[in-house]
Amino acid sequence: MNNPYESNFHNQFQTCHLQFLSKIQMPYLTPPTNGFDINYIQQMIFKKESAFSGFFNHNIIGTAFQPIFSPAHKRIVGYESLVRAKDYDGRRISPVELFSQKKPESYHVLLDRLCRYVHILNFLTLKDETNWLFLNISPEVINNGRHYGSFFGDLLKKTGFPPHRTVIEIIEHPVYSRERLIETVNYYKNLGCLIAIDDFGACYSNFDRIWDLSPDIVKLDRSIIVRASQEKKIRRLLPGIVSLIQQAGSLVLVEGIETQEQAMIVMDTNADFVQGFFFLKPAALLDLASMPLPDFDKLHAKYKKNTKDQGHKIRSTYANYDKMFSKAINRLIETSSLKEACTDLLKHESVVRCFLLHPDGIQIGQTVVSDHCIHNLDEKFKPLRDASNADWFRRHYLKRAIIHPDQIQITRPYLSITGAHMCVTLSMQFSTPNGDRILCCDLMSE
Repeated sequence: MNNPYESNFHNQFQTCHLQFLSKIQMPYLTPPTNGFDINYIQQMIFKKESAFSGFFNHNIIGTAFQPIFSPAHKRIVGYESLVRAKDYDGRRISPVELFSQKKPESYHVLLDRLCRYVHILNFLTLKDETNWLFLNISPEVINNGRHYGSFFGDLLKKTGFPPHRTVIEIIEHPVYSRERLIETVNYYKNLGCLIAIDDFGACYSNFDRIWDLSPDIVKLDRSIIVRASQEKKIRRLLPGIVSLIQQAGSLVLVEGIETQEQAMIVMDTNADFVQGFFFLKPAALLDLASMPLPDFDKLHAKYKKNTKDQGHKIRSTYANYDKMFSKAINRLIETSSLKEACTDLLKHESVVRCFLLHPDGIQIGQTVVSDHCIHNLDEKFKPLRDASNADWFRRHYLKRAIIHPDQIQITRPYLSITGAHMCVTLSMQFSTPNGDRILCCDLMSE
């Protein structure tokens, strides 16, 4: 990007930063009359070689970038800017230490503004004219930033950085006033920036925030992918969580991906973007260009193979039921009772229950439970056992059977309401002299 601001930036700051360095004491946190504006923060920034840095409270503030990828496009679509700090002796300062909650309000506001200024200047040196820059915003800025003068709109104008390529990350935090948060988000939206909710799924997040803010992107906290790789239940839930966020109108980014297994889990969720050490670690400007990009063709090939293998496994597993299921249907056509027709099915150790439906979803008679399961029924769910005349029209196993008559359908694992356990349902619509019927058979999935 051709940026006239950068051409004279080095000379302008290099002449003043040594003078300012001697003044960097806590009293500078007292804002001047016009607040912590562009001109005030500008004097805290200097350029060394190809990178910009800032002086702050006896520390040097720099930038690292972590690429964000679109698996579908198989390339980088953005970079998250991350603060990297050292003291004057070269000791690294962790972000936790730097953004300590024990500091005064003005400390957080000034530090936040300095970081964003430095990040944008460094991003401009990448000569990337397409992709997004993700910038975190401090909770203190959301709560109180307006007390310190205008800043971000002026920063975009000063640097020439396009607002439509700027993604403002709202960190999940409990101190926000709902009204103040909405006001702040609308400010950035009116500038033309994108909005991302960061760390969704952490302690303080909920869907109210998505509905209130209508973010462009929701970043799932890394704890979710970690738990999904450890617990089948979370892994099953993750595609639904991603789908729900997408239906609310937001793109989904899964962060914190560190292993191939986690990458495969995310591929199965249909998430829009990915980020994490498995793809690329955060890097300084000089290191970023030399880092090898992930091989998404290889990743897609592995995912497709896994999906194909899983399909074969499912078909192989449930092929054992074809003859028994067909035999039960033939008996039902011959007017056998449900219990008699399903005798062979109900003997199988994985079969929990069988039931018969009209195409309108109304259950015909009682559910027949296998002998080996009837003694293990949980008494806590006894109110749900009687399903005669129940209406199952909303269930996916019914709809699929209607769409594909005379073919056995297999659902994904789901929670059965009649037993409160995970099950898979086989279903098929068939014709009898008395009209169409649908036979359903629940199998234990775990």
